[in-house]
Amino acid sequence: MVRRLNNSASDFDAAFDSFVNASRDGGDDVGAAVRNIIAAVRKEGMAALAQLTQEFDGFALTDDNLRLTQTEIDEAEAACDPEDLKALDFAVTRIRAYHEKQLPRDERYTDDAGVVLGWRWTCVDAAGLYAPGGRAAYPSSVLMNAIPARVAGVGRLAMATPAPKGEVNPLVLAAARRAGVDEIYRIGGAQAIAALSFGAGEIAPVDVIVGPGNAYVAEAKRQVFGHVGIDSVAGPSEILVVADGKNNPDWIAADLLSQAEHDPSSQSVLITDDAAFADAVAAAVDKQLSNSPRRAIAEAAWSDNSAIIVVGALEDAPALVNRLAPEHLELAVDDPESLMSDIRHAGAIFLGRYAPEAVGDYVAGPDHVLPTARAARYASGLSVLDFMKRTSIIGCDEAALGAIGPAAACLADAEGLPSHAQSIRVRLKPRK
Repeated sequence: MVRRLNNSASDFDAAFDSFVNASRDGGDDVGAAVRNIIAAVRKEGMAALAQLTQEFDGFALTDDNLRLTQTEIDEAEAACDPEDLKALDFAVTRIRAYHEKQLPRDERYTDDAGVVLGWRWTCVDAAGLYAPGGRAAYPSSVLMNAIPARVAGVGRLAMATPAPKGEVNPLVLAAARRAGVDEIYRIGGAQAIAALSFGAGEIAPVDVIVGPGNAYVAEAKRQVFGHVGIDSVAGPSEILVVADGKNNPDWIAADLLSQAEHDPSSQSVLITDDAAFADAVAAAVDKQLSNSPRRAIAEAAWSDNSAIIVVGALEDAPALVNRLAPEHLELAVDDPESLMSDIRHAGAIFLGRYAPEAVGDYVAGPDHVLPTARAARYASGLSVLDFMKRTSIIGCDEAALGAIGPAAACLADAEGLPSHAQSIRVRLKPRK
């Protein structure tokens, strides 16, 4: 049975703190195992990839079948349902249009001291994209990972995806083609992250690795960070729905289960000011679970990690939302804008009763790779900027250095760095 909380209860603060801080990582320490995998790939390259792929995916990986050929991609696309391909094309158009608006602009100006200042943005040379292929394959994740990289101008996109028994979901391959992926490799898990980071076989290293995955993938990204850039260390999926009693409980139940069905470690939370509506949603969830083909997964997430919270007024919700800092936030209320004005921490916010989180997973436009595990307190979802970096520009002529140099030399002296100070003073005109 799902956890129930009420903010009028005397023990609510303690109960809510316990809920916020509860671990959903499954308790497995994968750090040592991932370290060994990364070390093996760095040392043995393709031989390690072959051994690990045979062990985890039951596939005899070789130099000849590591990378999918254009013929294989053609055949996969031909096997796809035309309606699915049409939906992919629709999603590509919307996702690209949204991300094109994120492109930053360079800046250059001369300040009052005559110093030329500014910045310019440039993209990385190569990006590695991880496309999950465990409990389910997600063509949508391919679009969300690759399109912002292409919009940023990245020249080489290399994708790794698990291929149990050597097979890759045809729609994943069709999505990769539409998103502009250059290379697709039949590898998954921590070994794929290691190969993208350090190179293995014909796989050349990349500069940035993005994309969600299981605990081993997340830990591998954590361990290679610094050698390459990463988007984030993704955790289990989350949804928080703030809803009043005017909603259809079946709609809200479906929204809550949309994330619960991802993984047993997922979390779904309802905050409402209507106790009777809370009961109706709970009953609707139970009914929908009974008919779900992913019942075992969703039921575990619902009973172990989720909650229904009844508050005295909807105005109490933003403070709780900010504490939870959810990956996805739905505001299914009459005036979502007023509630949103008090919310600072959420990966993505869905406004109104007709904006279910699932539309954001596929075709709304914004990226669905979002901060989890309360990382929305300090992090953002994947964007064009994850594939770009900003370079500062500083230019001085003699007069400009004369205006700002003495203070810089003074600070260098104060820090005990005489050569810093000297490199400035030798350029300054002697005082008369």
